[in-house]
Amino acid sequence: MSSSEFILDFEKPIRTLEEQIESLGKTSNSSKVDVEDELGAIRKKLEDTQREVYSHLTPWQRVQIARHPQRPTTLDYVERIFTDFQELHGDRSFKDDQALIGGPAFFEGSPVMVIGHQKGRNTKENLARNFGCPHPEGYRKALRLMKQAEKFGLPIVTLIDTPGAYPGIGAEERHVAEAIALNIREMSSLTVPIVSVIIGEGGSGGALGIAVANQVSIFENAYYSVISPEGCAAILWKDRAAAAEAASALKLGAQELIKFDIVDAILDEPIGGAHRDWDFSATQLKKQVKKDLKSMQRWGREHLQNQRYERFRNFGTFVENAPKKDPSSEA
Repeated sequence: MSSSEFILDFEKPIRTLEEQIESLGKTSNSSKVDVEDELGAIRKKLEDTQREVYSHLTPWQRVQIARHPQRPTTLDYVERIFTDFQELHGDRSFKDDQALIGGPAFFEGSPVMVIGHQKGRNTKENLARNFGCPHPEGYRKALRLMKQAEKFGLPIVTLIDTPGAYPGIGAEERHVAEAIALNIREMSSLTVPIVSVIIGEGGSGGALGIAVANQVSIFENAYYSVISPEGCAAILWKDRAAAAEAASALKLGAQELIKFDIVDAILDEPIGGAHRDWDFSATQLKKQVKKDLKSMQRWGREHLQNQRYERFRNFGTFVENAPKKDPSSEA
């Protein structure tokens, strides 16, 4: 998948070299001049530049890659690794939320329930999808599908890609916080395997509302955080321009998350990000989902519940200091 339509600031030196290669190639074809030596030198420089840039990405740069408009979405992955996907709509109460999609499908010949956040590819699509920010009815639809999966004994696969749940007045009026809290509670007690993969943005409760899973994986340039870098900067620095500093402080990258046992595995991306090669990224996702589901094949219902509950209860570390005794009180 070409990403030439959108270039991040730190990728400009790479794009300049790519343009030189394209220009020399056209010149060679039109004038029949041999430019292989020049092309070889530029290709070598391009490889070195890519290696240098992408091996030293800052947390903020990884956030930018996670938000790349050409990054594969839930539906892009569904198309590549699932078959016979049947999207189901509506929460049976208010309306259908297109920012969160789901339905039954087949994975490796076995039925599963697939649920995920869905962003648009252009302005029109993003408006329809609310930029991947679900309303409460989206989470209620997701819970309806999860309950259906439990009824029929289907494993649940959720794909996470949202800046966060929509914080607008309408969402608050329809109790978005309650909808997310209910999903968290109900997911913790489901008796079928749940696998979650963070494919792009994993923002706050908007992500956690469908991510209370037995196994959670993340793509290497995705992020998972209690708040977006801009939101954190606005609160702590009083300036959204401090987003890069906030991204570093939040420890939201894949390497930090696996170190703190927040995620279980990191999925490789092609050099430059998942948007550079959708098929490679889909293959990585398929391998991880297959591995996770296979590991849970023999788990009983009670073990699935207990493992999921303990997984989230064990997040974070703390030390309790017993209050010091007053020596005079022992007299």
